[in-house]
Amino acid sequence: MAKVLMPLGDATEAMDTLYPFFRLQEDGYEVVVAGPEARLYHTVLHEIPPDSSIPWDITQERPGYFIKAEVAFADVRSEDYVGMFVSGGRAPEYIRYDKDLLRVTSEMATAGKPIACVCHGIEILTAANVIQGKTVTTVAKCALDAEQGGANYVDQEVVLDGNLVTSRVWHDNAALMREFMRMLKETQSSS
Repeated sequence: MAKVLMPLGDATEAMDTLYPFFRLQEDGYEVVVAGPEARLYHTVLHEIPPDSSIPWDITQERPGYFIKAEVAFADVRSEDYVGMFVSGGRAPEYIRYDKDLLRVTSEMATAGKPIACVCHGIEILTAANVIQGKTVTTVAKCALDAEQGGANYVDQEVVLDGNLVTSRVWHDNAALMREFMRMLKETQSSS
């Protein structure tokens, strides 16, 4: 069974993570969750409350479900995977400093393997220096991260550029996963 890597850490966004986690399995892929350590991680729910008595300019964060990382970043071998899904939330802000995660991300991008990324996940791709010269999308508040990584930021539901497919937020999951699944199947049929 072909494997797709899903790196995450504490405060990974639940919808960014769990929808693709199950969608990939539905099509027969083994999703390997990786983290700084092999352990249980907390997901969070991020949203701006639609009917708050005190308005919020930023997203509120509430605890979500747990998800287990089967492997630590240090033990991941990029050649074992056909693709990578990078979710958002606050986790990317912290795990983007992990040298092993950056190594794996860079190796997969260099090998031309499909990489899907949503929301704050762009912080990992920027830190791994794999979006330079690419056109990407992300949540609007991470546009600067994309631009600092040398990418051209556009505000669209989904953007394809080479082996990379990006989306803004979990509301774009269906479009993102449709393109990512197509990319994975095309890559596998040509190898």
